[in-house]
Formats: sequence, C-alpha cells, structure tokens
Amino acid sequence: MAKIVLGLATSHSPNVSTAPDLWRLHADRDRRNPNLDFAALVKAAPAGLEAQLTPDVFQRKHDECQQAIEALGKALRESEADAVIVIGDDQRELFLDECSPAFCVYTGKELVDIPPAPETVDPSHKPALWSRHAEHLEHYLTDPALALHLTRSLCGQNFDVAVAAKQFEGRSLGHAFTFARLRLMKETPMPIVPIFINTYYPPNQPGPGRCFEFGRALRHGINTWKPDARVAVIASGGLSHFIIDEQLDQQVIDGILQHRPDLLFGLPADKLNSGNSEIRNWVAAAGVMEDMLPTLLTYVPAYRSEAGTGCGMAFARWDPA
Repeated sequence: MAKIVLGLATSHSPNVSTAPDLWRLHADRDRRNPNLDFAALVKAAPAGLEAQLTPDVFQRKHDECQQAIEALGKALRESEADAVIVIGDDQRELFLDECSPAFCVYTGKELVDIPPAPETVDPSHKPALWSRHAEHLEHYLTDPALALHLTRSLCGQNFDVAVAAKQFEGRSLGHAFTFARLRLMKETPMPIVPIFINTYYPPNQPGPGRCFEFGRALRHGINTWKPDARVAVIASGGLSHFIIDEQLDQQVIDGILQHRPDLLFGLPADKLNSGNSEIRNWVAAAGVMEDMLPTLLTYVPAYRSEAGTGCGMAFARWDPA
C-alpha cells in the first residue's frame, strides 16, 4: 500500500510573506475592513499589546516564520514524494455562487495558476503577491489517478465529495494551494491533488468533528493506493485571524501534539469563522496523520495593530511513527 512519508501544516497569510516594515499595510486594511468593528476591538484589546507592535518585534517574528517555512519546504523537497495532497479552502477564487462544495477533490489533468491583473490587487496584498501567484501563467502537475482513487474511496466511506475535473475558465487555483507550490516546493514542482474544504462560507461549512473524520477517511484512501507510492500531505491556512485568539490556537495545537481528537472535536463552531475557519484544514490533516508523530516548529502570534488584529501563524510537521 502507499505510504504517507510526511505531513505538513503551514499558515499562508499574506502577512507571513510581507517584509515586516510593511506589516502596517495589513493593519491599514484591517482598519477599513467593514466586517471588523475596529474601534470596539481597540477598547477590548489585551493589556500590553503595544509592546508587540514595534519594528524589532515585527522583525523577530518575521524571521521566525521564514525559518519555519524554509524548514518545511526543505523537508517536502527531500521527501521524494510521488504526489502531494494539499488540503485547503477556496476564497471565491475557483468556486463562486454557482457551486460551493463542502468537500471537493480536483481530478483534472489541467490545473493553472493565473496571475491577477495588478489593478485588481489590494495595495496591502501586493508585497506578498509573489507567494500567491507566479509572475506568469503556470501549469501545475497533478495526479488524476490518485485523485480518482481518493474520490471513490471517500464515497465508499460515506463522504459524498464533489469532484472538479475541469478548471472554470479565467479562474485561478486559490492561494491556499499556490502557496504550497511557490513557498514550499520552490524549484521542485511536484504533482498535487487539491482537496477543498469549504471553511469560509455558510451555510455548508463542515464542523470540526466532520473534518477530522474526513481526514481519517482520506488516510484510508491513501493507504489503499498503489504499493510503493510515497505521499505527502499539506494543510494550508490558519490559525486564528484576522483577530488573533491565542487560546483558540492553543487548543488546536494541544489537540494535535497531545493526540487528543476531543480537543479538536470540541473547537467552538461560532469561532471558526472568517480566517479562523481555516483551522478546519489543520483538523482534517490531524485526522490524516493521526498515527504519525507531530512536531510544532513554531507558533507566532503576529499582532499588527492596536486592535489585536493579525494572524496566529503556526507551522507543524508529522513524521512516520
């Protein structure tokens, strides 16, 4: 049977790929975010937050994140994986209102990263665009045979997943997946199987327990794939953002490191919204790698404004027991 040789989980926030002297651009975006009551958040912000908002602290946290990403990328490139399963979410990039599947497997032979027109990119995102899209249209390697096998296996385990065999015209693969290609694989492209979880958009967001069970079912599908195949699995996104919730993040980390699915099942659904929702990708990965050895490389609560906005950036790996 196939072997999972490596598991990775990584934050992919544009904040993590932006030079620290430009983090203020993300804070400015938070201030004008209509979904945030910025003034109320400032009043409720934890005491001593101003000490987290200095250039020296920004630089230290930035450097810590870059070291973790480099370590994850090095491990992936050295894994000799025949295929990489990337678990991520789509943020109105590939899927729009005509279809928003709770779980979806991409089974197509063609998959393309389409850079956006510069005028459509928010100014705060431009410094990190290099981590989200290539400079030119890029065709990705895929593994349709593995994708079809996983689809059949998941359906046989009562997960009626959607399949996408063709990319919508003019729509790019989302940044949850392109980040893995650009920042982890770098000059070593590897065949990927994108697995989509609708983390962001009501009303069909799967709960954390369902995501963990999905991961378990995905592991069974991998384990019944052709012998001698080496498979790596990546969870892309998270942890808490755009308001950092260190307590929530710690529950995720403890659930993974302590092999406690109950902590992951018990994540409060009302907090798994907006950027926090990508925690579901980590929970699914924990189900895939339930029998492997987890290691947290680092957790960096990267505050960027006086309102406590930012991203709980975390980086982890799983190795065979």
